[in-house]
Amino acid sequence: MAKNDNKSVAGKVLDALLSLKLTIVCLAMLMVLVVACTLAQVDMGTNGAVNAFMRSFVVWWKPAGQPYSFPVFPGGTTVGAILAVNLIVSQGRGLARTWAKAGLWLVHVGLVLLVAAEFISAALQVDARLTIEEGQTIDFIERPLEFELAIVDTTDPKLDDVYGVPESLLKAGGTIIVPGTPLTLRVHGYYKNTELARKGEGDAPSMATQGVGTGVAIKEAPPVTADDERNHPATYIEPIANGKSYGTWLAAAGLGAPQQFVHEGHTYQLAMRPRREYLPYKLTLKKFSHDVYAGTDIPKNFSSLVHLVDKGAGEERDVLIFMNQPLRYAGRTFYQASFGKNDTLSVLQVVENPGWLLPYISCALVTLGLMVHFAMSLRRAQRKRQRQAAAAEASSTNSKVMA
Repeated sequence: MAKNDNKSVAGKVLDALLSLKLTIVCLAMLMVLVVACTLAQVDMGTNGAVNAFMRSFVVWWKPAGQPYSFPVFPGGTTVGAILAVNLIVSQGRGLARTWAKAGLWLVHVGLVLLVAAEFISAALQVDARLTIEEGQTIDFIERPLEFELAIVDTTDPKLDDVYGVPESLLKAGGTIIVPGTPLTLRVHGYYKNTELARKGEGDAPSMATQGVGTGVAIKEAPPVTADDERNHPATYIEPIANGKSYGTWLAAAGLGAPQQFVHEGHTYQLAMRPRREYLPYKLTLKKFSHDVYAGTDIPKNFSSLVHLVDKGAGEERDVLIFMNQPLRYAGRTFYQASFGKNDTLSVLQVVENPGWLLPYISCALVTLGLMVHFAMSLRRAQRKRQRQAAAAEASSTNSKVMA
């Protein structure tokens, strides 16, 4: 009996996964999540809303003034995974492997591919930016939502050796060994977002014993997620080399003054900055153009003429980047995003997404599948009418013969 009961339960589960009702429910829940995510962008920003609603297993709600959050709705990751399983199971068990169902097979494959593309984007897509002024040459991009403690060996005037300590290690605290250097960092405190001010007479003594941080008071602030706001993390770190301490330093995103110390003839600078990723090629901004509609200040078009040099690939050319016309190179896409400094500075949005082509393939498969399905349905309907017409004609002929 137990074995039969197990089969019965397995059968019920399979029937549920095959159910068209489950497909409709998942699609309806995704629509709710899209609407909620869109509305939440006003307060949370695009990235914060997408992470909270679409790229999460559960949507959490935190009542005002309460320290706890409560799950209120399945997140986009959960709903998308269920929908993908539903489509795969229904395709494998519910669709006959015949040419008559070829269109529906294409539609199901396209929908599964669309869901898979979102999972790939959530896991592998990297958003960064490149801020460059006219005449400047840059070989790195920055991730504005991630920070790092940069330790720069400036001893060689021709080449800087840069060592980055990720924000996650600073948050964990403890002792951090910096590979490639004799330095060890002891973390005395880390803050995700801060407000900096000049230390007053009534302020508590600073934890910093070296650098400009000795005269700076920091106030911890709640993290921000809005698109037009940025966190300003800060950390107190103590560099140690060969058993010698070089004091405690404040490294913060809001500090503009350089801070440095010397160890055995090597000069090391400390800075908290957005995480950098260095490129195997260089971009030089030759000219930035900002066109407006006549008689107004409304932007009509803005573009960046950049010179691309990739010695490793033997590539050197000028590229014009403007709205709806990005530069695609070496797996990254450079979009024209913003500008500043009286139209002498350009901001490029840099996107690296291995699955960027999948949504296009998915839409093409769904469109082709619908066309094939409707064409076959129309062909079957025409054949049915022809058979009915032939049967009616045969019946009429027989009637005349009998008469």
